[in-house]
Amino acid sequence: MHPYSPTLFQRARPIILDPGIYHAKKSGVFWAKEKRSMPAAFKLFMGSEWVMLTRSFVEFCIWGWDNLPRTLLMYYTNFLSSPEGYFHTVVCNHKDYQNTTVNHDLHYIKWDNPPKMNPMNLTVEHFEEMVQSGAPFARTFAVGDSVLDKIDKELLRGSNNRLISAGGWCVGKDPCIPTGSSDAVKPSAGSRRLEKLVLKLLGSEYFRLSQCK
Repeated sequence: MHPYSPTLFQRARPIILDPGIYHAKKSGVFWAKEKRSMPAAFKLFMGSEWVMLTRSFVEFCIWGWDNLPRTLLMYYTNFLSSPEGYFHTVVCNHKDYQNTTVNHDLHYIKWDNPPKMNPMNLTVEHFEEMVQSGAPFARTFAVGDSVLDKIDKELLRGSNNRLISAGGWCVGKDPCIPTGSSDAVKPSAGSRRLEKLVLKLLGSEYFRLSQCK
């Protein structure tokens, strides 16, 4: 999550009207001629639209006992790409939640330098770096690119061309006949990479320094 920036300034000042909020069919947005000033009552933040929210925070957004979520909901109704800002701004403007954030969306994404509107399409060239990142998700991929087959073959499929790799429930050797307890959990190489990433994100060198900044 990032506070005020030139990009955020460009998104915050224009006023848009989205007919999709009121009509059954989706259509393009309308741009108002007027510009609005940056808000003084709260600080705007933006970030990834892929977020994980705790139950207590979602309940706070629904009930809004101090009116902040409702105020920001009305503000972001006329905001371009509101999914990239609403939850971020709510959480970072409330004292009970601003120190609970983890500034990472668990995606592996590659950008051009300087960044363009959309991220680069990932290819076989990025496969090893993507795997070593430990991120469980990645984007974007071109339809039918060979890297998708490589992911299926080397990361998702087990032996005998199974759709998924064998888990802790596998008794003996794959193809796992017979099976054991369906509740058994067995760490895989992928889970250990994810564990390494999570420990890094929660470490003292990253966690506090990246919260709402």
